[in-house]
Amino acid sequence: MTGMPPAARILIVRLSALGDIVHALPVLAALRRQDPAVRVDWLVEQAYAPVLGLVEGVHRRVIVRAAAPARGSGPGREPPQGGAGGHAADVRFGGGLGYLRAAAFLRRQHYDAALDLQGLIKSAVWARLSGARRVIGFARSHLREPQAAWLYGETVVPPASPHVIQKNLSLATYLGAAAAPVELPIAAPTDGAVARTIEAAIGPARYAVLNPGAAWPNKRWPPKRFGALAASLLHRHGLVSFVTWGPAERALAETIVSESNGAARLAPPTGIADLAALMGRAALVVSGDTGPLHIAAAMGAPIVGLYGPTWPERNGPWHPDDEVISRAERCQCHHKRQCLIGAPCINDISLGEVEEAVDRRLAKEPKAS
Repeated sequence: MTGMPPAARILIVRLSALGDIVHALPVLAALRRQDPAVRVDWLVEQAYAPVLGLVEGVHRRVIVRAAAPARGSGPGREPPQGGAGGHAADVRFGGGLGYLRAAAFLRRQHYDAALDLQGLIKSAVWARLSGARRVIGFARSHLREPQAAWLYGETVVPPASPHVIQKNLSLATYLGAAAAPVELPIAAPTDGAVARTIEAAIGPARYAVLNPGAAWPNKRWPPKRFGALAASLLHRHGLVSFVTWGPAERALAETIVSESNGAARLAPPTGIADLAALMGRAALVVSGDTGPLHIAAAMGAPIVGLYGPTWPERNGPWHPDDEVISRAERCQCHHKRQCLIGAPCINDISLGEVEEAVDRRLAKEPKAS
């Protein structure tokens, strides 16, 4: 690895959120492709750590804001050196003294480099507190919080490519790794509650996943249109739809099921691993710009993405066959949780537009034998 010793120890700092962590995974793959002996630890908040449990190549998840320390990982005890099957071991830090203990643990690892992929003051502080020999982040003009640059020893200007994956990969190429091909080393379990629910509901039949929720109300397409879309998918393509839901979203999902004329089913409660399994088998996923969409993309599911206040060029699905319908060019509330003018621009996306995008996306898929 150019500029790094063989079998270097590297810390990736990407604390949150789900989709952002997925978009950072190609950095891990690029580093390991350059030097398979590299040891990469990942600093992450507990709420988002489960996605890294599906990833091969992470040596250790260093989990902060944890509910409780994991067994065998308390203060003064080193955790196992890597998990079974190539997946990460854990070391967790929670409680009032957790941050101090986490910082002390990180310093004991003697990292050759810490890469801040988040670009916030808090993530830059963690990278600096790690005691890494080199602390590397993006140039000031490419940070969400420009003051974070004060904490870096080295900064990188990302390429002109607008997608956040390419921005992240610029830190890997700075260390000598090749940016291409873009790889996401993630794999979902093939059994479990989701698989049993699908088998009981529709057997081996093909299905679609509709993901109507989002943390930002500004990113949510109207539920009645999702219900009509489910009816259309069954009529036009023979696809039963599963409607996913997160915390406080069950009523939203149930509304879509009730509006679907029997074409949609409520998905079971899903953790991140369950969600990946559900997406991995789907014949189609329709979703706004939110974490489940990016999990679906990582699993290789065919996607139709619906974008309002965010730019698909930056964080949309990256497979060239996927379809995106965007109102970002006319949106007046870019990157705002709530619409500032009374009606989210994503509401301007019609059912007909989505049906046409679905037709185009499914036409690109190989015909089932």
